[in-house]
Amino acid sequence: MTDWATLSPVLWLSFQQTVYMVFWTMLIAGALGLVLGVALYATRHGGLLQNGPLFGLLNVLVNIVRPIPFIIFITAIGPLTLLVMGTTIGTQSVLFPMSAMATFVIGRIVEQNLVSVDPGVIEAARAMGASRFRIIWSVLIPEALGPLILGYTFIFIGVVDMSAMAGYVGGGGLGDFAISYGYQQFNWTVTLVTVVIIVLIVQLAQLVGNWLARKALRR
Repeated sequence: MTDWATLSPVLWLSFQQTVYMVFWTMLIAGALGLVLGVALYATRHGGLLQNGPLFGLLNVLVNIVRPIPFIIFITAIGPLTLLVMGTTIGTQSVLFPMSAMATFVIGRIVEQNLVSVDPGVIEAARAMGASRFRIIWSVLIPEALGPLILGYTFIFIGVVDMSAMAGYVGGGGLGDFAISYGYQQFNWTVTLVTVVIIVLIVQLAQLVGNWLARKALRR
């Protein structure tokens, strides 16, 4: 019999920890990933700010980091996390590896969405005398806004998954709750409740993301 009177406060705290990790990771990595993605797009061959060596460096970094499973990545950069955050344990400490991984993933998704923008729109803006940076922020990103929103929604779901895996290394959150009070104590009810909560978070994010993307595409 599950003692929810005891577990409910722990579940609520775990939920808050997950929201904290996901919110700050999306805020930090969302901004850095956008800059990275724009840099990848603009410095590629034929881009607005073509720069072969810089593009090659950024491209290699993304290709190295992006395929690494997060549970391995979070342990591999432990010394760097300790240097930056002062600790490798706790909810706040996992923000560094989560934000780092999400930045590289978002960067690639932003680049791919920007590449799909009709080149004719860019050429028209250039013909009107718009500067390269103005084209990027006033033409390119608005044109790709709908797909970008869907891309960020996809990443949000991935970040929720990261927050669950962070529980393995003392990051707290719903993942840690499911492991400590569900899996390790053979309490499948706790595990099921945690799964339902995570599914609801993801479904809500997907609904909001789809709605915002439709609004952007109808502009």
